[in-house]
Amino acid sequence: MKAVILAGGLGSRLSEETQFKPKPMVELGGKPILWHIMKIYSQFGINEFIICSGYKGHVIKEYFQNYHLYNSDVTFDIKNNTSVKLKKTDENWKVTIVDTGADTSTGGRLKRVKEYLKNENNFCLTYGDGLAKFNMYQQFDFHKKNKKICTVLAVRPPSRYGALKVKKSKRVTDFDEKPVNGEAMINGGFFVLSTKCFKYIKNDKSIWETDVLTKLAKANQLIAYDKYNFWHPMDTIRDQKILNEMWSKNMAAWKNWK
Repeated sequence: MKAVILAGGLGSRLSEETQFKPKPMVELGGKPILWHIMKIYSQFGINEFIICSGYKGHVIKEYFQNYHLYNSDVTFDIKNNTSVKLKKTDENWKVTIVDTGADTSTGGRLKRVKEYLKNENNFCLTYGDGLAKFNMYQQFDFHKKNKKICTVLAVRPPSRYGALKVKKSKRVTDFDEKPVNGEAMINGGFFVLSTKCFKYIKNDKSIWETDVLTKLAKANQLIAYDKYNFWHPMDTIRDQKILNEMWSKNMAAWKNWK
């Protein structure tokens, strides 16, 4: 299975960092949050990624172009102009970076990578700015069992995020991007999708959260998976500081790898 990561937004609430790099390249513990997200997926055997780039997408390309150099010990022989990597990384990743446009909306970005998913029945989707700990195998089994187009990880953080109205059956009946009730379950940003979702995306201006998820909910094709141990976004400098502190104290709940 492939994972699509939306990584093209401006990240204006992290402007201190995103002035020079796209939001998914903002670092936690010396690594881009994008790396942390990919490590989460990799623990569940998902090692093929499609990254929807946009704003300063060249920074993401340069990172992966030089991935081994950044993540290996190296000996440089200056006299002979040679270098030897002493310790190679063991990531089994295949990364496709697609320029989906600087001004394209989230739904439009996904539609632009449709051709890279033509041989898939289902795939994963997430944003490049959130971390979670949950069992992706169980989420996928839940997705297959319920036979809906979209399964979303539903969580309970502050009310400034879009709220899902979830019935006991877990069927999502509505999606509200600006809820007033802080107790509402919200879009946790980790999805399992059928490729049938593309028929609900109109064009580059389609917003995944307000346009597409609303259509899917009304069509009875959106269902919530709410079994998780941890979720936290990185929307602001404060969020970054919180997550960095967790990492430095060896309390990073999302870290399932050695």
